[in-house]
Amino acid sequence: QVQVVESGGGSVEAGGSLRLSCAASGGTACRYTMSWYRQAPGKEREFVSGIDDSERSIYADSVKGRFAISQDVAKSTSYLQMNSLKPEDTAMYYCKTVAHCPRWFFTPKDYWGRGTQVTVSS
Repeated sequence: QVQVVESGGGSVEAGGSLRLSCAASGGTACRYTMSWYRQAPGKEREFVSGIDDSERSIYADSVKGRFAISQDVAKSTSYLQMNSLKPEDTAMYYCKTVAHCPRWFFTPKDYWGRGTQVTVSS
């Protein structure tokens, strides 16, 4: 079973920065594709950032130019650097990990972490 754990959330003032991490573990010889989502109270979960099959970084319009995604394949870890944070960025941030593992003949399987809270005050 693959486990996904997010970390790095916290409370910051508007204009501040945070760096989120997402670590995947538990899969033998698996390849992981990670992306970030967020959910604010009373709202649906929305896509924030990810890396597509061509290894291009993609972002929601609301975070372009402020957030940067990266991935350390060797560590099975994704990072989301968030700069110039705004109060509207306040949400629970989740990491979606798609695991491609030999034991499942590389059929992709989705896993989600429990999230890390980001709160931005004005």
